Amino acid sequence: MPASQGEEQRFLARVERDERGGCYIPLPFDPNAAWGEKNRHHVSGTIDGRSWRGPVERMGEAFVISLGPAWVRDCGLDQKTGVTIALSPEGPQRRDLAPDIVLALDAEPEAGNFFFSLATFYRKGYLRWIDATKRSPEVRAQRIRELVELLKAGHKQRPEPRRKRRRPLEE
Repeated sequence: MPASQGEEQRFLARVERDERGGCYIPLPFDPNAAWGEKNRHHVSGTIDGRSWRGPVERMGEAFVISLGPAWVRDCGLDQKTGVTIALSPEGPQRRDLAPDIVLALDAEPEAGNFFFSLATFYRKGYLRWIDATKRSPEVRAQRIRELVELLKAGHKQRPEPRRKRRRPLEE
């Protein structure tokens, strides 16, 4: 059932209750095969026609969607009910990146894996920072190197640059 990377996955699934009043839905496919190798997949889509977005994470050997008690209550999901689900990966995927960024992330698999496990917000933030240098290839190359180092160090986002203090005007 896996589709090519980045394609929507549609399937029927069974809802399983958890001990805290929520539920989880085991995926009938391997998201790593469908969307690329990651520890966590940030996805969006629908669960029985209701919009949903969040992470798909490992639970033992399987990947699951976890839903909290309020979501289960408000949407009327029942353990014995089969639900129709459609999911797609969120945010920039490997195929959406500029070739120089892909090469840098491929050269450092640890950084690449961390980048693709980040939520869309963080991935887009890094890419905007790099794309702001389109007219300066040297600065772009430096920022890509810095991106790789930050990712290898486990930084979700770039630290804010320190601002210089203004000296008070002398009277």
